[in-house]
Amino acid sequence: MPKISFKGLSMPDSPIRKLVPYAEAAKKRDVKVFHLNIGQPDIKTPQVALDAVKNNTVEVLAYSRSEGSDAYREKLAAYYAKNNIKVNADQIIVTTGGSEALIITMGSITDPGDEIIIPEPFYANYNGFSTANGINVVPVNSSIDNGFALPPIEAFEKLITSKTKAILICNPGNPTGYLYTKEEIQKLKTLVLKHDIFLIADEVYREFVYDGLEFHSVMTETGLDQHAIMIDSVSKRYSMCGARIGCIVSKNSALLNTALKFAQARLSPPTYAQIASEAALETTQDYFDAVKKEYVARRNTLITELRNIKGVKVSTPKGAFYCVVQLPVKDADHFAQWILEDFNLNNETVMVAPASGFYSTPGLGKNQVRIAYVLKKEDLISAVNIIKAALEAYNY
Repeated sequence: MPKISFKGLSMPDSPIRKLVPYAEAAKKRDVKVFHLNIGQPDIKTPQVALDAVKNNTVEVLAYSRSEGSDAYREKLAAYYAKNNIKVNADQIIVTTGGSEALIITMGSITDPGDEIIIPEPFYANYNGFSTANGINVVPVNSSIDNGFALPPIEAFEKLITSKTKAILICNPGNPTGYLYTKEEIQKLKTLVLKHDIFLIADEVYREFVYDGLEFHSVMTETGLDQHAIMIDSVSKRYSMCGARIGCIVSKNSALLNTALKFAQARLSPPTYAQIASEAALETTQDYFDAVKKEYVARRNTLITELRNIKGVKVSTPKGAFYCVVQLPVKDADHFAQWILEDFNLNNETVMVAPASGFYSTPGLGKNQVRIAYVLKKEDLISAVNIIKAALEAYNY
């Protein structure tokens, strides 16, 4: 029998999606499932974006440019300027989602066997993107005890070797909701300049920052022009996950020229989705104000309810719409499957994402789950009540 590649066999299962068969089986038993496992907002996509596709006059759905349409990139540059990020359209490459932006970036700056340092827990697909590129994730552990703040810079520096090509952060963080301070960004800046490596910042949640705190982009730091790479996406900002439009932003021309070759190899990003994404840039601030207000209310509801459960530990997210929850169980993977297969409360149950898949270090996160607070408050309360009852019934 022909053999599957070692790389293919090494690709990790998604902790966000691997329990889907069990959730679908529960639904077939007429059990309602509250989905806390995936960052799919229930917020309505801006109507202006939907109308742009519905009402367009395109007669030939042609390829766009490999780097994305001129019109979209020009408007993106204007959007970034409003956020104090001064780039031009030629410093933006449009991708098929933030996922492709990361895959192309990793392919552009690493060779097989190279390393990227990432604070963990981190977005689980960073593991998959790294495996696909034949490179190694070198984790630096952050702790729930201090809200998953940036680990000491010395912890990063002692891991840097001749194979280290970049440090990658997600800001605000998925899965932790942590928001890096300006001081933390500047510590990373000093480190990457000292060792002449890249600083990649996944900034797709920049609009979702709470409690009067301020978001700091790596692209606003002076002296980082040749080292900073920003990853972005429309998925969360405009509740347009299905559009699959992201981008790479950098002032490093060698990086951009290399990334463009990867972009050319896959031809172009989707045309209709760029039309929608371009229109979405016209979304007014009141949309974001309302969305932030809703997410703050959901966050506060979730955290309050979770802290009423004995043995549960959770820190308050400062951004994005996720939190990592430590449960009084030994194996959260087993618990997450059990609650779908063998438990319901009034014919309802919950799907969560086991947090072990958000770590690279074996054994970490085994008693943690990630919860996405993308449901209305009433559903979040119901979901937490189910988790509480399930923990009381769980005897493993």
